[in-house]
Amino acid sequence: MSVVAETPDGPVEVIQVLFALHPGFGAQELCGPLEILSKAYHKINDPKTKAFECTFAATSQGVTSSSGLTIKADIDIKTAHEDLSDYDVLIIPGGDGVETVLKNNSEPLELIKAFAKLQISDPSKERTLMSIGTGSLLLAQTGILQGMAATTHPDYYTKMEIICKDAARRGDLEQTDVMEENYVVNNARFELGEKLEENPFVLSKRPDGRRKSIARKGSNAWKESVKRRESNARRASLRLGGLRLITSGGITSGLDASLYLVAAMVSHESAQEVARVMQYSWNKGVTVEGIDV
Repeated sequence: MSVVAETPDGPVEVIQVLFALHPGFGAQELCGPLEILSKAYHKINDPKTKAFECTFAATSQGVTSSSGLTIKADIDIKTAHEDLSDYDVLIIPGGDGVETVLKNNSEPLELIKAFAKLQISDPSKERTLMSIGTGSLLLAQTGILQGMAATTHPDYYTKMEIICKDAARRGDLEQTDVMEENYVVNNARFELGEKLEENPFVLSKRPDGRRKSIARKGSNAWKESVKRRESNARRASLRLGGLRLITSGGITSGLDASLYLVAAMVSHESAQEVARVMQYSWNKGVTVEGIDV
């Protein structure tokens, strides 16, 4: 699956995004990121250069949120597994239904694990896994947050730590740094530039929080990835094969993380324009792991 938009400057490949929905997902945890991604363009104000194509996957044809919103799935989970290599981004919304998924050990847990394994087996492609709110509890349950830093909805910090510790005992005992942050990014890619004070992706001072970090924010444009000096071998040496891993807090934190995703894969200017159109003030999070390329 590769959608290419034609522009006067030549073709622009559209970034493929898969939303994995479970019964009882959070409607705003889906609609917020969806709205941001749908407004992002490679070329500002040019709809012909849309940056993202979004697909909904679920275990049934219609999946209902905790607030009663029913979404028609584009594909079922079986097809999502079969076509997983076609997607650049996998997004996991949270919601009340997360508890049922954890209790029943049901999808999208296997889909999350498969996406992470795909990056490890094929690090030549830049992939991103992002959770919104309590969706990070599902990532924790799979064990892929071991050795990483992550966040979740503030009401679930303790539950997140418990799940991560259980996963560590089942795995190789590596712990997860649960941070009280807006969103947390692992395995980012960014260009620092010569003047750090002018770089929009570098935070020189951060608000007080539970953990301190290097706090770099953002990465270079996805469409320029082929020009990077980063080798496949270097990416493969990172945890999860260099899979960019983003976890966010509550609903508005999901908006902020989605704007980060636009900045990372399209451009910082595109993210700023989306925020302007939506009359939204972008509150940035932190990046705890990255590669200078």
